Amino acid sequence: MEVTIAGAGIGGLTAALALHAAGHDVRVYEAVGDIQPLGVGINLLPQAAFVLDQLGVLETLLSQGVATQELSYFNLHGQHIWTEPRGLFAGFDTPQVSISRGALQMTLLDFVRQRLGKERVITGHRLSRFASDRLAASATFATANAPPITVSSDLLICADGIHSSARQQLYPAEGAPIYSGRLLWRGTTLATPYLTGASMIMAGFEDQKFVCYPIEALRPDGLQLINWIAELRRPLPEREPGWNREGDTDDFLGEFEHWQFDWLDVPELIRGARRIYEYPMVDREPVPSWNHGCATLLGDSAHPMYPIGSNGASQAILDSQTLAAALAQGDTVPAALQIYEQQRLPSTAAIVKANRGNGPEQCMQLAHERAPNGFAALDDVFAIGELQEIADRYKQLTGMAQRKV
Repeated sequence: MEVTIAGAGIGGLTAALALHAAGHDVRVYEAVGDIQPLGVGINLLPQAAFVLDQLGVLETLLSQGVATQELSYFNLHGQHIWTEPRGLFAGFDTPQVSISRGALQMTLLDFVRQRLGKERVITGHRLSRFASDRLAASATFATANAPPITVSSDLLICADGIHSSARQQLYPAEGAPIYSGRLLWRGTTLATPYLTGASMIMAGFEDQKFVCYPIEALRPDGLQLINWIAELRRPLPEREPGWNREGDTDDFLGEFEHWQFDWLDVPELIRGARRIYEYPMVDREPVPSWNHGCATLLGDSAHPMYPIGSNGASQAILDSQTLAAALAQGDTVPAALQIYEQQRLPSTAAIVKANRGNGPEQCMQLAHERAPNGFAALDDVFAIGELQEIADRYKQLTGMAQRKV
């Protein structure tokens, strides 16, 4: 089967590897002319790591990142609320991986070029529109210095991100992504390891939160590259939001200046960043269908969600696995896409909505609401079993229990 993939992000590249492994003839078209390792840190959940392990990519990723040991939640005073082991340390057969997003994307790109051939990744081609019926699909790509080209194939996978042209064509009245009311400032800092050296932490509450986790192994000088996110409720800036906009510490550091815990100095970590990026936290409403004939959506074009619970990239990877399996089950491409959609759309829509309610992070919000000035004992704040119930409910929703051994 001839397959066209629009978008060489994490979802598109994983789909290329999965479909190539299944024997399909795949070409990937990417909008940018030169794919660069952009972005800061990212987490891959164990079920996504399992998919990448099956594709032979996980070992390389682990050599560049960190196998996360535990996730801990704290209030804004640095008091511990809840800790749970992650990945291998929780009994899963694959780890949770904390890694640079750029390292993840470039590793996937290298594997795609090695296995499919360098000529199968065509850069400088942005999807502008598509047409599809029950027999085939065609994609028209705009190019910078040449007329648009139209490519026909048996299947078109539109993995062209949160500003997807394909999704806009399917849902022209949808409008811009929906702003959550919260801005994120993100950076990476070389710093002394904290807690176990493989710890992911979240502190604060819904309107003021700090997240950090290491994304590289300990260096010979005793330092580690730490990814961090500072989050505040703010009006959407008048400036055009963007994923690579430079951030300014003057805009947010003051609200974290006193977050100096005995286990982490938050302002010092922020001040030590190489560069800082500002992001609006946005998502979109789930849509009733991703499919049109022999074309479908995948990843952020299908289900953009808040970056809560480490689900963005992980769910795109799971999309790729499910789509490859569905193509082996359906008698026709539209029938296979129907299987894919039935298996993935309801679950990702549920995650989108759960993330709007803070997902597993609601334990921090509850702690803040019930004990805004801190607490003497955690049992004064939460009923017995309440925290475990919050964690388990979100794991069931996101598939975190599926690979446990």
